[in-house]
Amino acid sequence: MEIHSINPVNGKIIQRYNAHTDKQVDKKIMQTHTAWLNWRNSPHNERSRLLLNMSKTLLVKKDELARLMALEMGKPLAQGVAEVEKCATVCDYYAANAAKHLKDQLIETEASKSFISFQPLGVMFAIMPWNFPLWQVFRFLAPALAAGNCGVLKHASNVPGCALAIEDIVKAAGFPQHVFQTLLVGSNKVDRIIENKFIQAVTITGSTAAGSKVAQKAGSLIKKTVLELGGSDAYIILEDSDLEHAAEICVNSRLINSGQSCIAAKRFIVVKSVEKEFTRLFLEKMQAKTMGDPLGNGVDIGPQARIDLRDDLHKQVKLAVKQGAKCILGGEITKGNNAYYPATILTKVKEDNVAFEEELFGPVAAIITAKNENDAIRLANKSIFGLGAAIFTSDKKHGELLAATRIEAGSCFVNALVKSDPRLPFGGIKQSGYGRELGIFGIHEFVNIKTVYVA
Repeated sequence: MEIHSINPVNGKIIQRYNAHTDKQVDKKIMQTHTAWLNWRNSPHNERSRLLLNMSKTLLVKKDELARLMALEMGKPLAQGVAEVEKCATVCDYYAANAAKHLKDQLIETEASKSFISFQPLGVMFAIMPWNFPLWQVFRFLAPALAAGNCGVLKHASNVPGCALAIEDIVKAAGFPQHVFQTLLVGSNKVDRIIENKFIQAVTITGSTAAGSKVAQKAGSLIKKTVLELGGSDAYIILEDSDLEHAAEICVNSRLINSGQSCIAAKRFIVVKSVEKEFTRLFLEKMQAKTMGDPLGNGVDIGPQARIDLRDDLHKQVKLAVKQGAKCILGGEITKGNNAYYPATILTKVKEDNVAFEEELFGPVAAIITAKNENDAIRLANKSIFGLGAAIFTSDKKHGELLAATRIEAGSCFVNALVKSDPRLPFGGIKQSGYGRELGIFGIHEFVNIKTVYVA
């Protein structure tokens, strides 16, 4: 079997790779398990030293890696550089904090001593997507290695160059041989890998459908999973918000990674009294964004990662219009053998519209009218997804209360776009998945939280 990468700008094959055979995969997993038998006993200061090396290696190679992402999945160069820099920060964070997060916790009982110990599990299997081809991997890898685990990666088949580059970075940082390896395989091999006796747990970032299949398989084998799946994030614009600021933040969030982000804003729920002005500002700012070659300067929107994904998005837009939405910007496929899709705005989106109910994974914004604040919250929560959300209001105390108690999502930001941060837990509820990455909760997901009781 062959795996190849295709440039979404022109549809041309970049490079071809031979997929790993079942025998090769089994050997690599065995090698990683063998490496873990030593790595699990490594001292925290050694793990931290190597994580800092990995951070430095990433920064040295950031331009090279940004170019690779631009070629394989169309990410504009500036966004690619920012992604690599963010990967360095997660390495830095766990280098500085892992020992503290994994320190034994004394618990007072009638025993002479009782405490909680955090022990590594073994080999983690990561199934990662193409949209943030480095960040998604390092978000799992840094805490996994910091906790004394090892990992194997099945990356999206359209970014094999990025997958192999990550393995090279781990090696260049000086980590022991085989603590992390890339498996060049198709999705049809995922079940077989989960079945491998040396795989202890699985983490996946991807679609809800893919996450469900992985969870079923892992569950049947009693192997733990963390699922970070789809989202249709609602941004609520209340009538007392700073509309200029809200529109700016909303446009930037919708167009992150050319709209291809789980936590990009997708549904803009605007209280009716300010809908007209917000829509005007939103349109103005969307029109100001530049679509073009991701290798060029000043490009805000690159192509979608694949032509088939672009086509699927366009079908959703056409159906949304057929169901009553009004397209006031974009909505047309560009000519040529490329995956470009323009910034698009849909208004008059109702609750039964595909743009309300489904995730639109691209630069398409759905503006939804709410009668008032309570109606806006109802609409935001009326979703199968629950990844992120945001509220815009001049009353920060009130926004904080709403964010903390009334919004059904794994995170809710006030007057800011939703983003992940190494210091904060990240994940969703409902069909956006379960479990958490990052922060102290992320490193605790894949350890044995062991009770030790001494009479």
